[in-house]
Parts: sequence; structure tokens; C-alpha cells
Amino acid sequence: MNELAKQLNDTIQTENPNIYAMLSGLGRQIYFPKVGILSQSAEAKKKAKQFNATIGIAIENGAPMHLKVIQDTLSAYDPKDLYEYAPPAGKPELRTAWRAKMLQQNPSLEGKSFGNPIVTNALTHGLSIVADLFADAGDAVIYPDKNWENYELTFGIRRGAELVNFPLYNAAGQFNAEGLQEAILAQKERGKAIVVLNFPNNPTGYTPDAEDGRRIVEAIRAGAEAGINVIAVTDDAYFGLFFENSLHESLFGQLCGLHERVLAVKVDGATKEEYVWGFRVGFVTYGSKSQPLLDALEQKTTGIIRSTISSGPHPSQTFVLHALQSPEYPEQKQQKFEVMKRRANRVKELLDSGDFDDAWNYYPFNSGYFMCLKLKTVDAETLRGHLLDQYGIGTIALGETDLRVAFSCIEEEDLESLYKQIYQGVKDVEKAAAAVK
Repeated sequence: MNELAKQLNDTIQTENPNIYAMLSGLGRQIYFPKVGILSQSAEAKKKAKQFNATIGIAIENGAPMHLKVIQDTLSAYDPKDLYEYAPPAGKPELRTAWRAKMLQQNPSLEGKSFGNPIVTNALTHGLSIVADLFADAGDAVIYPDKNWENYELTFGIRRGAELVNFPLYNAAGQFNAEGLQEAILAQKERGKAIVVLNFPNNPTGYTPDAEDGRRIVEAIRAGAEAGINVIAVTDDAYFGLFFENSLHESLFGQLCGLHERVLAVKVDGATKEEYVWGFRVGFVTYGSKSQPLLDALEQKTTGIIRSTISSGPHPSQTFVLHALQSPEYPEQKQQKFEVMKRRANRVKELLDSGDFDDAWNYYPFNSGYFMCLKLKTVDAETLRGHLLDQYGIGTIALGETDLRVAFSCIEEEDLESLYKQIYQGVKDVEKAAAAVK
């Protein structure tokens, strides 16, 4: 094992042996090379006042070499903020700005100890880093039965973890905290569990209320008190899009410092929050009372980034930073929030009208981009194909009964037509099935 990896492991083990025990085999082996091209180039950038012949970029007239046809479309930005490599952990100013944003939007973080957000190539990359650092073959990864299918690829296929699902909703239509606790406590023999909490939920658009949030935290605490090391991951991809009386903060704040056997990890990003899906800018943040431990986890995370993508794209980091620092940002962000909220409210108004009750129920939703219909009479995949072929309407079939509808990409005035046509599609499929009989 590399000496730097040993040093990081020693730090983590000294500061909290439970968190050391959470690391995967790869997580223990990985490190960020302090003596290498990047470190020598960083030193030269500070000290090489005459000639800096270190890192592999081209310089012309004192600025990064670039093509005019590209710079003409980006003329508002200095070439040094576009063409140079960003540091593996991300643009420092952006990391600082995102941390300030986290504190502003999550008052529960006040007084808590957590690291500086590390820039990732959006949310999936952040989750992949978490999987690499903490998931080994056979480890339990716990998340609800209504989930984003990429978790299976990220944790199951890539890392060989065992996926443990529990029903998202209880009988009252609220978050099933009891099911979560049972799933965690079932890992007593393993002594380790990775819990993924995704709110607002994809595919249902559901976020628990404050009381259910408290019960979720208590379920994780119960696992820790039972001797289980819990990596509690908040997938906050749709953070901020809270339209009703739900939690309006990430549970990361309540999970930071919860227990010596709990490591809180926040994965979030500009992707959905700032409506910049193609920019691919995300963040991963760790919560711990120990600064040396946070520093060691950052080094290991940066090692994962260095060994996979080297560093994230610099231009999109610059664009996001510019937006966060702009005086117009809060007002523009609120305007888009109101558009999304009106769409969600209109969907709920339509579904609560009673006009479609013979065709479906809907899962509780109050946030995010999506909602999910629970079909009563037809197969979801059959309906999905029929809607696409006969009506030119795209939806997502999930299992036999569930149909996900993204109201985020439908104009408010078109929502009534959309749901009426989905309903007519159900009737078409019912009629075709009756004819076959």
C-alpha cells in the first residue's frame, strides 16, 4: 500500500475507527499524490515567476491559448477561467460559494462541522465516488422501492453491493421510517449499511414532513446504537423544489454529528437546482466533528477524481460561480421556482378532480420534477407504448402499475390535455383487452 494511503488511513482510524471500518478496499487503497505532476505544477504556479514549464497546457500572450471561434461565444469570461484545468477538487471560489449557499438554505447546519464541498461531474459522479469509497461486494445499500434505477448500476453492478429495498410509503401514505429502521437493523451481522435518502424522491416527487424527517434520523441513530456503521447519503438532486408542507432542508444537517458510527454524506449539484442539466456540476460533502478526518476524506475523494476524470470541466464551474455571485440570481431562481410550483399544483388539482379515479390513484407528491400514477386496470408498459405510438406522449413505466410523469417539462396550460390523453389511453388499452377476451 502506498505510504500516502497509509497516512490517510492512520488519520481516519485515529480520529474515528468506525469510519475507517466503513471504507471499501478501494477506499483504503486510494490517495491523492502529493508528489507528482499536479503538486509540482501547483508549486510552480506560485513560484515560477520567469518561466513555468510544468503542466500540459499551451500559453500565448500571457493567457491560455484558445481559438477565437470559441472565445467569441464566451467573450464575457477571462480565458484563465475557461481553458485552464480546474483543480481536481474543483474551483476553490465555487466550493466556497456552494458551502455558503448550503449554510443559507439549511439552518440546521449552523454550528455543525462539515467539510468543504468537493466538485464532481454532477450527481451520478458524486454517488459513484461514494460507492467507490465505501461499498464492497456484499455490503448492504438500503433505499426505498421507489427509486432512481441508476442506483443499481452505481452500487450493485459496479461495486457488487447487495441492494436492500423497503416500501417508500407506509399505510398512511407517509415515509416508511419503520421499514427503513428494520432494513438497517437487519444488517447487524454485517455491521455496516449504506443508506441512500433521495428527497425530493425520483420517481414520485415526495419529500417527508418534519416529523417523518425526525423519524428517519432516529432510525439511523437506532442502527448506530445497535453497533452498525451507517454511511448516510443524502441524494439532494432536486433540493429546493419543495412546494408544500414538507422538509425544506436536507437531512444532512441533522445527520452531521449524529453518532460516532454515522458518517453523513451530502451529494447535490447545480444540475437541477440551477436548471443547468448539461453543465455537469455537482458536489460531495462530508460531515464529521474531526477536521483531520474531513481532510483525509477529501484527499481520498480527490484521489478517486484524479484516477477517473482527472478534474471536472472548468467552464461550467465558472458559469455556475458567476450565477451564484450575480445580484439577479435570487430573483431569477424564485421566478423559476414559482413556475415549477404552479405546474405541480395544477397537476394535483387535476388529479383531485375525481375525473380519473376509475383509471388510477397517485402516490403522494409535494416536490421535485415528477409524480407517479398507480394504474388500476392496465399494465404500465402496455400503456406507455400505446401513449407513445398513438398519441405521441412519452412517459416512464416502472413495474406493472406505476407510470412516472415529469410535469417539469410540460407547460402549465398543457397539463390538462396531457392527463386527459393519458386517461383516454387507459380506456383504449382497456377496450383492446376486452376485445381479446
